[in-house]
Amino acid sequence: MKNAINWFEIPTEHLDRATRFYEALYGKPFEPMNMPNIKMRLFPVEGHAADTVGGALVHSGSFHKPSATDGPLVYLNANPDLQLFLDNVEVSGGQILVGKTQISPDHGYMEVILDTEGNRIAFHSNS
Repeated sequence: MKNAINWFEIPTEHLDRATRFYEALYGKPFEPMNMPNIKMRLFPVEGHAADTVGGALVHSGSFHKPSATDGPLVYLNANPDLQLFLDNVEVSGGQILVGKTQISPDHGYMEVILDTEGNRIAFHSNS
């Protein structure tokens, strides 16, 4: 097993708003993928889908529910520098819960935010 995670879904109440927020943080467009009962916007990844960890913003009615306190805390890759993401959180409509914090010299930095949908999301980078 190459990665412990191979897919994640971040719930949204307003898919377009969430897409704008995350596109502002990543500086890249998210690809739409819609199924009969679920609308998704795929996080940008490099390489073939079978070889990478992927995820999506998801709007599915009541199957997915945003939460600031419940459920797992997902850490998204913010390399090369976490500060570039942090600088865009509040101006894009999010809230900083835990600012850039060093985990350790060997493990880099993390931050925790509340996105525009009310999800608690973390970011990690080496610097």
